Amino acid sequence: MTSIADIEIPADGTGTGQLFEAVPSLTCEMERVIASSGHGLWLAGPSQSEIEAALDEVDAIGTYSQISSDEDRWLYDIEFEPDTVDPFEIVLEEGGTVLSASASDGTWLLSIRVVDRESVSSLYDRLDDNDVTPTIVRLFDLAEESHSQCGLTARQYETLVAAIDHGYFEIPREVSMQELSEELGISHQALSERLRRAYRALVTAELNVTEEDTAAPPIPSN
Repeated sequence: MTSIADIEIPADGTGTGQLFEAVPSLTCEMERVIASSGHGLWLAGPSQSEIEAALDEVDAIGTYSQISSDEDRWLYDIEFEPDTVDPFEIVLEEGGTVLSASASDGTWLLSIRVVDRESVSSLYDRLDDNDVTPTIVRLFDLAEESHSQCGLTARQYETLVAAIDHGYFEIPREVSMQELSEELGISHQALSERLRRAYRALVTAELNVTEEDTAAPPIPSN
């Protein structure tokens, strides 16, 4: 049974530990798709010159190169040295999928999808063996997480998960709507309608509004 685990991991002892020591105000966010042997990390907080000075000094980082930039943050492809503890690779080796990963104040928060709860236990032990003890913030089975709680049907939920997995919500998009519809085996129009209904369900659930609240106001007569 597929499970989702949200875990906190201290950066200390990992490839990014020294980086946070050098620039404590640093914030990181992992790019969902890794295009090379390294990791795509959005770095922000200090100036770019301070960030690159720290990247040059950190022993755990083998190579890095800037890929892109967005306002006051910069996307780097970073490759760690072979003997570095890399929690992202450990997750992959344990059969998990990193759905999201961000860090600030020297702590990483990862949302991970695994095949079952036993996999979470194996992942915990593997990280702990590498002196990186995680804290499980949240753990739930997808089958137990009612889609109706956020107003989604099962198909809408599966479609949103597929869209995330294939990079539809990335900036820039990594897959077009046409490509995603072909992947799901539905028409472009059906995908568009399903996504719009899913967006509406999520927004109304998050804002805690009713159908009456979202109904268009009557047009005043002259």
